[in-house]
Amino acid sequence: MQSNPKISAETTMKQLQELMPGARRALFAKYHIGGCQSCGFDDSETIGEVCKRNEDLPVDDVLKHLSSSAEHDQKIQINPTDLKKELDQEDTDIKLLDIRSREEFEAVKIPGSEIMTADLQQEALGKWDKETRTIIIDHTGDRSLDVAAFFIGHGLNRTVALAGGIDAYSKEVDPNIPRYRIEIEPD
Repeated sequence: MQSNPKISAETTMKQLQELMPGARRALFAKYHIGGCQSCGFDDSETIGEVCKRNEDLPVDDVLKHLSSSAEHDQKIQINPTDLKKELDQEDTDIKLLDIRSREEFEAVKIPGSEIMTADLQQEALGKWDKETRTIIIDHTGDRSLDVAAFFIGHGLNRTVALAGGIDAYSKEVDPNIPRYRIEIEPD
């Protein structure tokens, strides 16, 4: 988790999303930018360019909103070392929900984690105690924030996202968990 990432009007959208994994959600929620094809952006565009073509939004206001959103996102993340400390406590009941593909999950996982299926999601939202400690895991931490925010929005207030995903957990906590890259084949 990067604290207080430095962004400006010249920051590209790719850089923004790397610095602030929840930026797309924040832009869409307030400004309807980046959530669908009609309001999308290109990774090479700058924040200033995106603001200009979206009704000439005031860049300073957008930057303040993004910074505020990033601060909020940091509050709903747990770093790998802190997660390991929680897992090592014997009396702790933690649900580890992995939102990666079944193939990724079957190849590499944190012991005790479960793959998030539609049935498991419904069970969690409908039947789990609202105080259940829930950790959302993805590959690199770019999607888990959205799922954690969704769970929190449905009353599971002790839900957090694993910052940096299983990749960071492997690098920082357990090198026995193999790291991997996903390569997308061109059409």
